[in-house]
Amino acid sequence: MKFFTACAFAVCALLLVSFTNANDSDATVLRYDNDNIGVDGYKYAFETSDGTQRQEAGQLINAGEENEAIAVKGSYSYTGPDGQVFSVSYVADENGFQPEGAHIPKA
Repeated sequence: MKFFTACAFAVCALLLVSFTNANDSDATVLRYDNDNIGVDGYKYAFETSDGTQRQEAGQLINAGEENEAIAVKGSYSYTGPDGQVFSVSYVADENGFQPEGAHIPKA
């Protein structure tokens, strides 16, 4: 459960930073899909009028075991203040949060 909490915090922090844009207050939701019945996993996706897109799916792994967790895969994209589109794909699992994007420095 600690792992899931850490992953959720990392994803939220990234979203908060990445979606900060002066035109956000004018954006409207164009599409929103959500499949979450609370068992085994979830998935959702949305797109807004400012070009922001996001999709994510989580799957329960090691169900009923001590190391039970949710493995998450997703991506998002948004337009920065300079007009550049930023895209990030990520995995959050037992190896931590692992984002990939052309603008993210490689270790």
